[in-house]
Amino acid sequence: MNVSDVISVAAISLGLVITPGPNMMYIVSRTIAQGRYAGVVSLGGVAVGAVVFVMVTNFGLAALLRTVPVLYTSFKIAGVAYLGWLAWQAFRTDGATVFAPREMSETSTRRLFLMGLVTNLLNPKIALLYLSLIPQFVNPRAGHVLLQGFAFGGIQIVVSVSTNLLFIMVAGTLSEFLATRPTWLRAQRYVTGAALGVLALLLATGPSHPSAST
Repeated sequence: MNVSDVISVAAISLGLVITPGPNMMYIVSRTIAQGRYAGVVSLGGVAVGAVVFVMVTNFGLAALLRTVPVLYTSFKIAGVAYLGWLAWQAFRTDGATVFAPREMSETSTRRLFLMGLVTNLLNPKIALLYLSLIPQFVNPRAGHVLLQGFAFGGIQIVVSVSTNLLFIMVAGTLSEFLATRPTWLRAQRYVTGAALGVLALLLATGPSHPSAST
């Protein structure tokens, strides 16, 4: 690897992570609803999902998403169903003060982590992102192709995690500000549910085949 390639991957990764998507919106919504700790735990699940995709991509299995359309469609349907379920859960919750940060039990922490993991794993475009990004910078003549692939994937993950941590800090401040405003407290669960519903709709109406994705 050379410095210019590292900078290029980092810059592309930054541009992608600041573009709103399912992962960012899930992390921010969890932070606003339950505080910074919940956001960090959720981000941990998303990060592990990214590690899984980097491993899958570098071992060549992600190519199945391009060659087997039914696999992509299955991921897409599962993702739509999961986001729809999250939206329904947000709408049907009671009027508790969800903006106020609170301590969570071990079970709640595990669930937040798993939801972050599943949110990432059920987004087939993430796998396609790694499949498209990493090979562009791997140089077979430099040797250690697998090592290069993991290094570039690691750069993307570091940029994504560090940037999302900044989002969590901002969202946490917003949570503390809104916690004293009852009107916002009542509206919060409907805004969260609507956002998740829109995400499900966007995923459902997106490309039906990975070759049409960007």
